[in-house]
Amino acid sequence: MFIYKKHIENENDKPIKVWLSSIDDIEQKCLQQAINIAKLPFIHSHVALMPDTHTGYGMPIGGVVATKDIISPNMVGVDIGCGMCFVQTNIPVSLLKETMTSNGTLLQNIIGTILRNIPTGFSHHKLPQPSFSLDRFKAEVEEKSAYRMAFDFAKDLQGEIENGYYQIGTLGGGNHFIELQEDENGMTAIMLHSGSRNFGYKICKYFNNVAKELNKDQIEEKDLAYLSLESNEGSAYKVWMDLALDFAMENRNKMMLKTKEIFYNLVKKHTDFNHLSETMEVNAHHNYAAMEKHFDEDVIVHRKGAIKVSFGELGIIPGAMGSYSYIVEGLGNKDSFESCSHGAGRKMSRTSALEKFSTQFVIEELNADGVVLGKTRKKDVGEECKGAYKDIDFVIGQELDLVKPIKKLKTIGVVKG
Repeated sequence: MFIYKKHIENENDKPIKVWLSSIDDIEQKCLQQAINIAKLPFIHSHVALMPDTHTGYGMPIGGVVATKDIISPNMVGVDIGCGMCFVQTNIPVSLLKETMTSNGTLLQNIIGTILRNIPTGFSHHKLPQPSFSLDRFKAEVEEKSAYRMAFDFAKDLQGEIENGYYQIGTLGGGNHFIELQEDENGMTAIMLHSGSRNFGYKICKYFNNVAKELNKDQIEEKDLAYLSLESNEGSAYKVWMDLALDFAMENRNKMMLKTKEIFYNLVKKHTDFNHLSETMEVNAHHNYAAMEKHFDEDVIVHRKGAIKVSFGELGIIPGAMGSYSYIVEGLGNKDSFESCSHGAGRKMSRTSALEKFSTQFVIEELNADGVVLGKTRKKDVGEECKGAYKDIDFVIGQELDLVKPIKKLKTIGVVKG
């Protein structure tokens, strides 16, 4: 870790703590975004950048910031509640690779069946699906004045509630995925990355525009527009953000349940393996804001592309498609606001990756690594090539004061939008 202070011009400017070995390991634009944040008057203690940090909208992805009575939509991110879930099974990977079915190996069959049964990309369910989080929110709007105020305040978002019933339990696109992975003992694990879909995006966009209008004469960097939690606007955003967090958590749970159902049913159908067990279930956000206590102050911690890892808490840090991922245990480091990286982190833009890595190159690379790919639209697969991301082992090596790696996993099959 190094501490950057060259930008400090007065006592209100905060230092930037970066979990990288050198200033050369961070993009200049990313660093400038952190500097812009460090100069805001409501920042508590310092700005923290995780080792996967890279340029985002307003705030770097891989950034962690604590504020006093202030919340910023772009410091949470457009995919509110985006996060990971994971479960370890006792099913040998060899069983999946060596068992043949009418649809190829059992592994190929499972990946193809997941792809056909869980909507990906821009696809949604054709019929509305049950959703506990949306039902509960509508009930709270009827029963609680704070929820009614928030609901009435954001009239443009009200229709998104009903749209959400079609989106719940769907994967999305970009870097979202469902993976089957192999642990060090040759056993299969399931890892899933997704968020609040278009639902959370609409909430962020709406309230960021509200914040920009309120802040138009107060800050130069409009992508860092903010809301006071004591205002109607800030209170309304908090209610809608929390709904998106609940929606994202339920979204991952539904997809994980469906994935396990497909996985276990096909294993039972094609093999004699009948003593299934699961361990190490984890489901956590990495785009959110929450009230916590740090350095003796009650603050709002914004984690944008970062996960909370209090002492002993399990976290998930995935690598690029087709590489390795880690399950880690938190060390509760106070300087990082008890946070760590949320993944490998991009080292080139999606546009640059598409220009550099052809579809054929990526498919051949995955085949060489023994990875089964499930993807309907393959022409944009170059965006997620391993070469577009930082090396996951480098990232983990930069944050050994934040987490202890306890499990390393290799991708064997992946479903992408």
